[in-house]
Amino acid sequence: MNDEERRDSLADQAAAWVPPWDRPRPPAPTEAAPADTGSDLGTEAPLEGPERTKIGAPADAAPADAAPADAAPAGEGEAAGVPERAPRPRRRATVVPEPAPQLDDAELRGALEAILLVVDEPVSELVLAQVLEQPAERVGPVLDEIAAGYTAAGHGFELRRAAGGWRLYTRPEYATYVERFVLDGQSVRLTQAALETLAVVAYRQPVTRSRVSAIRGVNCDGVIRTLVSRGLIEECGTESDSGAFLYRTTTMFLEKLGLNSVDDLPPLAPFLPDDVEELADATR
Repeated sequence: MNDEERRDSLADQAAAWVPPWDRPRPPAPTEAAPADTGSDLGTEAPLEGPERTKIGAPADAAPADAAPADAAPAGEGEAAGVPERAPRPRRRATVVPEPAPQLDDAELRGALEAILLVVDEPVSELVLAQVLEQPAERVGPVLDEIAAGYTAAGHGFELRRAAGGWRLYTRPEYATYVERFVLDGQSVRLTQAALETLAVVAYRQPVTRSRVSAIRGVNCDGVIRTLVSRGLIEECGTESDSGAFLYRTTTMFLEKLGLNSVDDLPPLAPFLPDDVEELADATR
């Protein structure tokens, strides 16, 4: 083949050569396909303009800025061989606790009675509702029904509200028999001095020891220690001016007297003498 025929053959090959970026995209195989190494002569129309390969270049040579044969155009889906996006980690499912079963009226009444039989101090409606896992607004009316039922049936005990809670108590008309059984010859009564001191603390609380002694006119240190040991009064801070300890009544005091709060104490005016103001002025 002479030089002229060789140039015509190379020109024909260059005219029939199609760059990889203009070739039809094959379907993405499951495995990476080998790159094209040959030429597709006679399958596509020749390029025109500045993108046409110069005469004399090899038929299978690509321009310097050409993309590889197996590269896909940017922005046209996922190219072959590109790893898929990693799956997102699964979120742990939130465990929602099942609601507590709703007790019927008979079962709720029996559960309340069982608890009230073993408590050693008044228990509030909120605590009972939390223990039984029932609404607090449902527990209160049931307690009222139980108390009314005991009273109507004439039992020797009753359900009363005292010290901010509920507890079973013996009825006052049977106090003589209960006292005889509990005391059994032992005397646990408070002395007159202890009762007077306890009354001063109850009506003037919080009050200091010196103030109680001034009201009674005698030293009350020993009596106050006795009342503290009996659990009827307790310390509740100090006075800002003198730093002396302040005393107040306890929950046991309310429980023993059957009161719900100190606001239920009887008024003191009917028990005071007529000349109480003159006596108060004389002690100043």
